[in-house]
Amino acid sequence: MFDFRPEPGQPKAETLRQLCDAADALTAGEPDSIANMANVAALLWEFLPGLNWAGFYRMVDGELVLGPFVGRPACIRIPLGKGVCGTAASTGASQLVADVHAFPGHIACDSASQSELVVPVLRDGAVIAVIDLDSPEKARFDAEDQSGIEQLAALLSERI
Repeated sequence: MFDFRPEPGQPKAETLRQLCDAADALTAGEPDSIANMANVAALLWEFLPGLNWAGFYRMVDGELVLGPFVGRPACIRIPLGKGVCGTAASTGASQLVADVHAFPGHIACDSASQSELVVPVLRDGAVIAVIDLDSPEKARFDAEDQSGIEQLAALLSERI
């Protein structure tokens, strides 16, 4: 039985480090990418407060397709360049959005979402997936969150 939980009241940097350590422990040696994404989605939900959606979109035949997640039902397919996820996938760059309603072309899968962080997972320079975090709080995510999730994406690049 796994019991990965952040310690209450610790600095955000330590929580993000523990998140990466837990993801490393759960995915090391497991070849199934869906199983690994499912466990990491659960970890994201457990470790990061203030979320209403946490999970993955996978790159399949030139578009993003819904992967394992925690939260309300979501958009199944997202074209490259559309919305926050499609922009992250088409540019290969993280998207830190304080107010999704101000983001041109935002796709509202859950009307409760106010802010979003999307980090591409790259393998050999190509986007293979994105990690998508949504929050009902405006400006929920900051540069420290982005850095921590980018480290997680790098860890997962050969495991999903």
